[in-house]
Amino acid sequence: MAAGPAFGRPKLKTAFKKARTIAPLYTGGAIAITQDGTRLVSCVAEDILMTNVESGVEICRFVGDTQPINSLCITPSSSHLIVFTSSLSLRIYELPDSREPLQKRVPPIRVVGKAHEAPVHVCKADPTSTYLASGSADGVVKVWDILRGYVTHVFKGHGGVVSALAFNYPQDASSVTQENRTMRLITASVDTRIRVFNLTEGASTSSGGGKPEAVLEGHVSVPRGLDVSPDGRWLVSGGRDSVVLIWDLLSKASSTTTTKSKKTKKTAALTPSLVKTIPILERVEAVGLLRGDDDDSIGQSSSELGKLKFYTGGEKGVIKIWDGKKGSIAQSFGQETTAGTEEMEEQRQIMDILYIPSKSTLISAHADQNIIFHSLLDGSLSKQLIGYNDEIVDATFLSYRRGSSPLQKDSHIAFATNSSLIRVYSSQNLDARLLEGHSEIVLALDRSPDGSILVSGSKDKTARIWAPIASDSDSAGSSWGYSCVGICEGHAESVGAVAMAREGDRPKFMFTGSQDRTIKMWDLSDVPSQAANDAVAARCKSLTTHKAHEKDINSLDVSPNDRFLVSGSQDRTAKVYEIQYTIGAGGAVRGELKHIGSCKGHKRGVWTVRFGRAERVLATGSGDKTVKLWSLDDYSCLRTFEGHTNSVLRVDFINAGLQLVSTGSDGLVKVWNMREEECITTLDNHEDKVWALTVSSDDHTIVSGAADSVITFWEDCTEEAEELKETKRTEMALKEQDFMNYVSLHDYKRAIQLALAMSQPGRLFNLFRDVATSEEGRESTAFTGHPSVDEVIRTLDGSDLAKLLRFVRDWNTNAKTSAVAQQVLFAIVKLRPADDVIQAFSDESTEKVFADGDDTSPMTGASTGRTALKELLDAIIPYSERHHARMERLVQESYVVDYILGEMDDGMLDDELMGDDSMEVDS
Repeated sequence: MAAGPAFGRPKLKTAFKKARTIAPLYTGGAIAITQDGTRLVSCVAEDILMTNVESGVEICRFVGDTQPINSLCITPSSSHLIVFTSSLSLRIYELPDSREPLQKRVPPIRVVGKAHEAPVHVCKADPTSTYLASGSADGVVKVWDILRGYVTHVFKGHGGVVSALAFNYPQDASSVTQENRTMRLITASVDTRIRVFNLTEGASTSSGGGKPEAVLEGHVSVPRGLDVSPDGRWLVSGGRDSVVLIWDLLSKASSTTTTKSKKTKKTAALTPSLVKTIPILERVEAVGLLRGDDDDSIGQSSSELGKLKFYTGGEKGVIKIWDGKKGSIAQSFGQETTAGTEEMEEQRQIMDILYIPSKSTLISAHADQNIIFHSLLDGSLSKQLIGYNDEIVDATFLSYRRGSSPLQKDSHIAFATNSSLIRVYSSQNLDARLLEGHSEIVLALDRSPDGSILVSGSKDKTARIWAPIASDSDSAGSSWGYSCVGICEGHAESVGAVAMAREGDRPKFMFTGSQDRTIKMWDLSDVPSQAANDAVAARCKSLTTHKAHEKDINSLDVSPNDRFLVSGSQDRTAKVYEIQYTIGAGGAVRGELKHIGSCKGHKRGVWTVRFGRAERVLATGSGDKTVKLWSLDDYSCLRTFEGHTNSVLRVDFINAGLQLVSTGSDGLVKVWNMREEECITTLDNHEDKVWALTVSSDDHTIVSGAADSVITFWEDCTEEAEELKETKRTEMALKEQDFMNYVSLHDYKRAIQLALAMSQPGRLFNLFRDVATSEEGRESTAFTGHPSVDEVIRTLDGSDLAKLLRFVRDWNTNAKTSAVAQQVLFAIVKLRPADDVIQAFSDESTEKVFADGDDTSPMTGASTGRTALKELLDAIIPYSERHHARMERLVQESYVVDYILGEMDDGMLDDELMGDDSMEVDS
């Protein structure tokens, strides 16, 4: 491998930051959206999260009770979120106004421990956002005051699970009389009956539950949806009996006399009448009336039945707009699933529909965990959010070409997941499309050199080629999508590897590798670069079939000059072939593969192969946890990169071929320096096997996708990291110089404060030691050896004092530094009262809470401060006792030393003693 000149060589990429992730957004259950259509609330397992619809970024999560969510709703004012969980609790949250991500989970403002005796599957807030209705599985409906958190009404008598709720509160005062501005609650249950309760004059909780004003019978199966027109006249109900009923709530009524509080007055008894029965021919899961606030042609609710339009959604996965008078379909959104298994039909069925009148948008939530936004104005699919991706198997960047507009580099990214549907995301947000065509799981993806065409291989033994849908409009706002333009059939087993030609904008050929151990070469000359509407996909011609390996083929790659093909297999080898592609007279195309070499050396199956971009090298990743670099001249191993703790699943070249990036079953993404044979950085954001890896055209972004259904975008931040490092180094040098100046000027206050601010216990230790051991310090009566240092300790701020005590704790653990630690500790104990020390830790914890922005901490600063002080003392006392015992032991041993020295002086001391005695005798 040629070393190449150092001049002009690209700089190594050493740092990558996690720019954004695509994580599970919706795994089933209830969803809700704010009235302006910007914030979506959905459930992921037991978590509730809110997403910014425009950017696709998660805004926040809500503090739950670790139980599954049964139902939730957002008030029409978009101020509160109400959640019922399987623990039977009611939790009310204030919705944050932020569009940017919040670090902390949002806590509930009110929790009712046992709101019902049975699970609550439906809940709804009234148009004024004052009241909440909840219906439980035991047939009880409760009405709550949202802000005050108490029950205003309880209605019993439903014959089973409550299946739908709707408030009737006429908002248009000019079109209805004042007596009709009564708030009513309409309920439906599994006994197929619809009941109307009067909340204004009806019985409250004190009377033990009110009776319905009217009971409507017409359905023969459970009603799943109810909606009332703004003027309070029309009620539509749809259910699993495949019909929608339209009721007139203001039909002529008789006058009855009721007695209340010893006063007699007349009220109109409610006698709704069934006006129309419309067969829908599918089980209805959601139904609602269109308001038509923005466009009268869409439909509006009025006193005339002819202007009534409503939507339905159900088992066929299609939203249908119906004309209320004619009973016919006026418009439909989506396509019915014609081919496929019964399981696929169940996955596509609609579970709920949300309507945003201000945006003229209908949002459908499907059983396959996808959320689709439909525009009522032009009938287009305006946005699609994919709730759950399951295992990510493969990925590749795409460059979208809209009509005659220029190519948008890396504008989209395609993912193969544990599904027959290919996911194509916009790189800017979470807007996605599902490509339908394969009948079984898609295993491999690749793209054309310019990125405009996508190819996929599947377990259904076929490969498909996808191209952008030709659009009349080149504007960025128009709908986008991909369609199948070519099908490759012929393999006897699953197609687990695909690779397209690398030269030119339109690839002339491609290769597929299969579990049947063969490689096929396909002619793409007849495949169009854009998909026309209603065009039939072309059948690609196989140019050659080559028996390649003894076991499954896992990966294929074509060299940048289209001269070579490499295949990696479970038989532990990578084989290199020469591609022979010729166009004969009359346009006849011929293609052959000639085996020219094998790379042998891996101890397990080869999962991935990739040609170098500039040099004649080849990289392979294997189940033996290594990445190997091979020479294409003699197929010898040039480098072996070791560092993954499990199988290497994907590998690619970046930075003009100077570096490698690899992913493994250990959940890690590693970036390697090829020449030094070392790992430069490890990127960690996955908890399972990282099967998917793709790199943007400019090498600025690495995308990894794993079996934990998380997709991570890693952006190169090498320059930013170096700038930050240089800035910190400069700041540290300036601070160190300031510290030295303060010490030389005996400005100990600023020196100590600066050392604490820089968190440099070593410099602080040297300062205390030098002060104590100086000549002035030995003669001083100050506790630390200098009065100025004593004054600093006496006046230190709370958090600085707490930090100094932590340094003392660390110094106290070592016998060499314990003397200074004990001296400083002695000074603190003598100069500061105990209350000051306790307050110091309280102030520190309060400052930390304020800095983190966590004002929801259940513990106060004082309590956490006392806890921190107790922990610090528990660490200081044992070492201090050990040092004290050591000093006592040294004092005792010093007497032994004195005795030994006395015995070693050859009796000199004894003579003196005897002389003293003789003198006494003589005297």
